[in-house]
Amino acid sequence: MEKYNRVLLKLSGEALAGEKHTGFDEATCIEVGKQVKTLVEQGVQVAIVIGGGNFWRGRTSETIDRVKADQIGMLATVMNCIYVSDIFRYLGLNTKVYTPFACGGMTTLFSKDDAMNELKSGTVVFCAGGTGHPYFSTDSATSLRAIELECDIILMAKAIDGVYDSDPKTNPNAKKFNTLAVSEIVDNKLGVIDLTSAVLCLENKMPLLIFSLNEENSIVEAAMGKSNGTVITV
Repeated sequence: MEKYNRVLLKLSGEALAGEKHTGFDEATCIEVGKQVKTLVEQGVQVAIVIGGGNFWRGRTSETIDRVKADQIGMLATVMNCIYVSDIFRYLGLNTKVYTPFACGGMTTLFSKDDAMNELKSGTVVFCAGGTGHPYFSTDSATSLRAIELECDIILMAKAIDGVYDSDPKTNPNAKKFNTLAVSEIVDNKLGVIDLTSAVLCLENKMPLLIFSLNEENSIVEAAMGKSNGTVITV
């Protein structure tokens, strides 16, 4: 496979927290930044969405309204993007953080035209704040922004190296899929990505690659089409 020209990299907040499982692990973020810098230097345009799970896991109590819980989650993703963006700048990358709602002078309101121009100039574009609306996950925001920004593929970095037919932690004989059709995710409600995200990818023919963030140089390998993760075809 040839390398992709424009990718949307989805990172989980938990992955950036490392073994602490909360907040940030600076060494992990720097390693991600070094890989992204390698891609940019090779001409790959990179947009990034980061989950908020290192700060907020959604509504865990009936005392908090779902809408308010989702708003807290959106703000968690903004914090993550501002932090990781600055780590990237420390490494010499140009970055810009967009949100679908105003955050004072901390971020820029998302505009496809503006974001596309930044990508073409080699700037790493962070898409924070989800879709800006409750009831949508960062998976949905990932699919939406990838489609809007006309990316070649979504690179979804997880703690596991692909999609299995059962949990490999509990089943040593779990079978890993090298490829899987997004229609199978929708039809069988596999839960690999949320259903809204999967339908968006299906309708707009946006492929995904699910791979492990923990493997050496895995982001670069994924963007070069050399990953041993699971390709979600459309």
